[in-house]
Amino acid sequence: MTPPVFAHGSLRLYLLALLDEQPRHGYELIQALSDRFGGTYSPSAGTIYPRLSKLEEEGLVSKTTDGRKTVYEITDTGRAELDARRHELDAIEDEVTDSVRRLADGVRAEVNDAMRSLRAELASAAREAKRQARTASASSADTTGAGSGGAAFNLQAESNRAVHEADLVLNEFRQQLRTDLRTQAHRGRVSPESVTLLKARLAQVRADVLATLVDR
Repeated sequence: MTPPVFAHGSLRLYLLALLDEQPRHGYELIQALSDRFGGTYSPSAGTIYPRLSKLEEEGLVSKTTDGRKTVYEITDTGRAELDARRHELDAIEDEVTDSVRRLADGVRAEVNDAMRSLRAELASAAREAKRQARTASASSADTTGAGSGGAAFNLQAESNRAVHEADLVLNEFRQQLRTDLRTQAHRGRVSPESVTLLKARLAQVRADVLATLVDR
């Protein structure tokens, strides 16, 4: 729990001092206190209004309504109490200044701790991001490698299928041509020129097929 900035009874005296300067409504008193301590202390309405009500009950301040605003003004009784205790004001300001300084130091320490924690979390997040990036890169490389391997495997499978199909074509061609040659041989129609033509055409076919293999 945050310790109170004003010691017991000190805030009421300080409010009297502010109202002695000029009449003010509640928000102006809050703003005056904040300005007086450089914005390091800004009391809530829940702190100020109950004390103003108490001062009014004691006859130290009076209030009037100005439109929607309630303006508080010090009474003669309040001024008499203030004059009797005016010597306390300097000590109160010193106490409040020290209290605010302690609060500021505490807030500063909390902020520093929070910043250190944030920096640690950011550093951890950066390390995690780098780790994930390395993992993603390695995974991508593995995928790329797997893709290349898969492509090579597909090409090999395609080549095997093509060779198998070529074997079937060659066997079919051989069987058909052999049957045709034997049939024509019985008729005496197969000549050396037919064999020479066969060799030449087969050599050309082989060359054409090899040319497609080189291009691929």
